[in-house]
Amino acid sequence: MYSFFSRGVITRTATNRSFHQTAMSPQRKAGVASPEELKAFVSAAGSRLVVVDVRNPDASVEPGDQKSLAVADLPSSDNRPQARHLIYDRNTESMPLPENVEKDAPIITHCGGGGRGQKAKDYLMAHGFTNVLNGGGPKEVECWNEFGDK
Repeated sequence: MYSFFSRGVITRTATNRSFHQTAMSPQRKAGVASPEELKAFVSAAGSRLVVVDVRNPDASVEPGDQKSLAVADLPSSDNRPQARHLIYDRNTESMPLPENVEKDAPIITHCGGGGRGQKAKDYLMAHGFTNVLNGGGPKEVECWNEFGDK
């Protein structure tokens, strides 16, 4: 007997045992926008889109970022032209604010998988930016596919 629950979880009960099988990829971190939300956001933003990459290339500070940096380089003038590299610092719980960006500009924040991306989103919104989504990062492949080349 099969029962379907939200989030694509299928439960099957058999001979005094029950177990779960996940029918989709692992759940995204809290606050990470869905691929559908990101696709619509990127489409509506067009050339106004700003992507804020908060990863830290210093392995002694953020060793977990090394895996995502191997998959997706930091922004540069040749790579990801709509992106800015603004490191979110866990110790100070702060980051540089994007320069020459209007407060209502559409912004997607990201790190490797979404934790610091959410902190960066919250930080930017606390500093007056009003149109910000957390895109997760390269570990969130379906989300990354919507904005990773920007």
